[in-house]
Amino acid sequence: MPAANTYRLLILPGDGIGPEVMGEVRKVAEWFRDKRRAPIEIRERPFGMASWEKFGSLMPDETWAEITAADAVLFGAVGSLDQQAKISAADRKKGSLLTMRKALDVFANVRPIKANAALLSASSLKPEVVDGVDLVFVRELTAGVYFGEPRGVEKLADGGERGVNTHVYTSTEVERVARFAFELARQRKAEGKPGHVHSVDKANVMEAGAMWRRVVQRVRDAEFADVTLHHMLADNCAMQLIRWPRQFDVIVTDNLFGDLLSDCGAMITGSLGMLPSASLSAKDAHGRRRALYEPIHGSAPDIAGKSLANPLAAILSFAMCLRETLGQAEDAATLERAVDKVLASGARTADLAARGAPTLSTTGMGDAVVSALASV
Repeated sequence: MPAANTYRLLILPGDGIGPEVMGEVRKVAEWFRDKRRAPIEIRERPFGMASWEKFGSLMPDETWAEITAADAVLFGAVGSLDQQAKISAADRKKGSLLTMRKALDVFANVRPIKANAALLSASSLKPEVVDGVDLVFVRELTAGVYFGEPRGVEKLADGGERGVNTHVYTSTEVERVARFAFELARQRKAEGKPGHVHSVDKANVMEAGAMWRRVVQRVRDAEFADVTLHHMLADNCAMQLIRWPRQFDVIVTDNLFGDLLSDCGAMITGSLGMLPSASLSAKDAHGRRRALYEPIHGSAPDIAGKSLANPLAAILSFAMCLRETLGQAEDAATLERAVDKVLASGARTADLAARGAPTLSTTGMGDAVVSALASV
């Protein structure tokens, strides 16, 4: 059992590059535990194919017990080329990341996108477009088309097939994610940022989108009259993220649009390997949230095991954990400054480097961050 006032962190490395990037997160977490006396106990369990191969289950009872007992879960990546061939659909669903998010009710997925001065040339956009971007997506994470029923594929009488996925939201689900976004905007305004919200939907063609817009507006009018709200269609938002990303501060949107648009926004930073995320539940009676922290990149099986992956998104996800779960804002800022220092020195993993330029391995980048921590 962890000591009183100690936070239990559970690392789930997962598949593909997950174990590699989470190995670097563990090094960083251990540095804060040992050098800064961060009150953490670090535990680890296999997840994904590693769990299947060891336990014959993607989600054994012992793993779920560890997840629910943890103050925060630090997750790597999931998805391997052989899961569909080796594991039934029912077993895959039981042990899926979507199922874990739903069971933990971590409905607010926070994805900050901030341009780093040292990486302006790594972005596919012009430096003058990217410079100064500091926005955050709040993606609704536990409803919408990824969870709606009915779903599936059926055979038709003519030999064809019919695929169905259902986009469903209740007003309660929209209200709580809207409220989270407005509260975040207020917090950001207090920090000197614009503090306004763009709510993104397809109200022009989707009834669920029209309801989303009405509910978000109602929450704003009733509880957050001090926060400026803009409504924007999802296709326009995709264009505006490329055209003029500095217009945004907080973007709140549904599960599907949040998934797509935040990946578009990732290229502002130069790579998916730079984007962290935190998935958070509502506060409990003690003011604490269940929390799942993960980089937004996938398992990248094509580079797995080669020490090519960029661990910075995973490391910056741990910075979010320090700030949100541990309440250690100063330590979180220290870690973010260490990452900035490493990038300012010219250190790059392959995803960020110019063609032909020298690169660091996954472990090399993690080591560079740990070294920088001692001098920031």
